[in-house]
Amino acid sequence: MDMKKQYLKYVLILSAAIFLASCKEDGLDPTSVITVDSREYNEFDEWLEANYMEPYNIEFKYRYEMNETNYNYYTIPAEYKFAVQMAHLVKYLCIDTYDEVAGITFTRSYFPKLFVLMGEWEYLNNGTYILGTAEGGKKIILTGINWLPTYIRTADNLNEYYIKTIHHEFTHILNQNVDYPKDFAMVTADSYLADSWSSEPYKSSHLKRGFITDYAQESDTEDFAEMLSTFVTHDAAWWDSQLLLAGDGAASISAKLDIVKAYMQDAFGINLERVRDVVLRRQNDVMTGLVDLNDLTID
Repeated sequence: MDMKKQYLKYVLILSAAIFLASCKEDGLDPTSVITVDSREYNEFDEWLEANYMEPYNIEFKYRYEMNETNYNYYTIPAEYKFAVQMAHLVKYLCIDTYDEVAGITFTRSYFPKLFVLMGEWEYLNNGTYILGTAEGGKKIILTGINWLPTYIRTADNLNEYYIKTIHHEFTHILNQNVDYPKDFAMVTADSYLADSWSSEPYKSSHLKRGFITDYAQESDTEDFAEMLSTFVTHDAAWWDSQLLLAGDGAASISAKLDIVKAYMQDAFGINLERVRDVVLRRQNDVMTGLVDLNDLTID
């Protein structure tokens, strides 16, 4: 064999060796390009396990998960400290309220099994935004969590932006289990507005038109949920003031409230006046500082 052939043979052998070594190294590399999100189980997770999962089988998701979001909106994570406070508020003002009024069996049976927190509201192109949604009777998404420090300063704002929303969405879930009477929709049957409720003159004239809130004008389904959630988060004096402002619309509002009360009593054995009393008492506990919204100790 001449020197040229020997040199070529050496180059081929060396190249093959380098190639095999390279393949061998790549095959044994323990570092994967695919990473798995590893989450440290913290004291908040332990608190949620003890206060949501174990007694009610309710999952409370405060970490951001893209597949839990609505892709039609820009969403951001809820901040940890505000998620802790919201978990206390949902538990104390909503779950514990129905435990006290209707018993834990009712709460276990009907309360949604999944809460998902989002840091920002879901903004619509008509100038409004979504405070929360209920999906399939199993899940409630609460938005705007990062605004909690702004709206927790007064009971009215806390209710308007968060607590009433939870009672509203829970009403939808109850309606999915037991439908409300058709008579409810007939009270103001010709007055529902779909998307026009957020525009004037309708937005500011809802009371005179027979609706307790402007959003109640959207549909009879939303009207029912607004009637119940607004009633249980406001005292009798406030309600009477709204009826006074409503003028001729007061008759329609009162007629619908009677149907809502009868529905809760007949379908679930729940006195709605009692629910309101408990919500307002617990709300006062929160506003006067009797409830530590940051406490993660487990009893």
